[in-house]
Amino acid sequence: MATIASTPDARIIRGYQQWLPDMQLGLQNLLLHRLRSLLTMLGMIFGVAAVVSMLSIGAGARQKVMALIEQMGVHNLIVEAKETTDDQAHQKIRKLSQGLSFQDYRVIRDDVNDIVAATPRKRMILSKTIPKAQQDPPTVYGVNPNYLQIAGLHVLEGRFFNEDEETRGAPVVVLGAAARSSLFGSADPVGQYVKANETWFRVIGVASPQLSSQAEVAGVPSQDLNNIMYVPLNSALLRLEDNYSSVRDEIDGIYLNIRDNADMASVAQVVRAILDSSHHSAGDFSVIVPAELLAEQKRTERLFNAVMVAIASISLLVGGIGIMNIMLASILERTREIGVRRAVGARQSDIIRQFVVEAMLISFVGGSFGILFGFVMSRLIALLAGWSTIVTLSSILLAFIVSITVGLVFGIYPAVKAARLDPVEAIRWE
Repeated sequence: MATIASTPDARIIRGYQQWLPDMQLGLQNLLLHRLRSLLTMLGMIFGVAAVVSMLSIGAGARQKVMALIEQMGVHNLIVEAKETTDDQAHQKIRKLSQGLSFQDYRVIRDDVNDIVAATPRKRMILSKTIPKAQQDPPTVYGVNPNYLQIAGLHVLEGRFFNEDEETRGAPVVVLGAAARSSLFGSADPVGQYVKANETWFRVIGVASPQLSSQAEVAGVPSQDLNNIMYVPLNSALLRLEDNYSSVRDEIDGIYLNIRDNADMASVAQVVRAILDSSHHSAGDFSVIVPAELLAEQKRTERLFNAVMVAIASISLLVGGIGIMNIMLASILERTREIGVRRAVGARQSDIIRQFVVEAMLISFVGGSFGILFGFVMSRLIALLAGWSTIVTLSSILLAFIVSITVGLVFGIYPAVKAARLDPVEAIRWE
């Protein structure tokens, strides 16, 4: 029984006894020809670095987009008006549709049963503010109080406006993080007043920072979501309606929060059908479904990863060819050594193991340096280009496993060729 129990341990010990000398010999051969070994490793170094850095760029870009989509709310539907300041185009659309309106909002609320909360939105650009904005003037969002729940907005200081203030059209405002900094700097704005165009508003709260995009994301216009002043919808309509209202929709957005177990695609289809009917298919609105965008982004991520790995793996393939080339050259140089080893009792499997170990050592060392180089490259790209880069554990493991596999695959043929040499002819080789 003791002999049987010790058999696995004995096999492990024999394995170490077989592999450790070959690893030591392989390391000695690599150190003996340092320059040649380094040049052979360059293909693996650059290949692994390319995989790590390219995947880090993709991961950083996708994480930001996915965070923006998640910020929209995976249980929300967003209707965005497609407005235009071109009078000719505006008149052409108005022959078919009067634009997004409160009537659309009421019909959607009445006909769609899965809605938990909803709010219209009126967006306005201010021409002047007091205190004067240090950057671009804030954008005004006129919304209902339940926008706080729908948009997942958090108030850092003070509070959000309530239903009573909405009903009365009270001149109160909640500042976004950038709007607060632009108007008041480091001073506490809660309780102070802001003049927006010709109306004074009392600051009652400050919202937490939000992610923003410099470009349009999935149909949502690019906008600094921190440079916003939130006011009650009735306040915006009664106090801030500007001179351009004749060429703008009555409202320019509708936010719908849908119950958790509802079919978002079906609800979105119903909302589109309602608006297409009332707008006579004028195409002056878009329905954004963050849940669908998130799922599509994840599918795109998988495809992008596959493409990036395929492109970067070309460098690894070139590195593998370099390993095969140098191993074949090494066999010619060490033909006599191989013959002597065979003559003193080495088996073909011993010769194969010796050269496979050397090939894998080249891949292992090259892959390790490649990971380090790829990490440095991703940091430099983030620093110099201002891009978001994320080096993930999966990208490191993928690059490393592929590099070791390439070394193994491209090292087998030279190893087998070395093992098949005739010992007598190998000893006589000059």
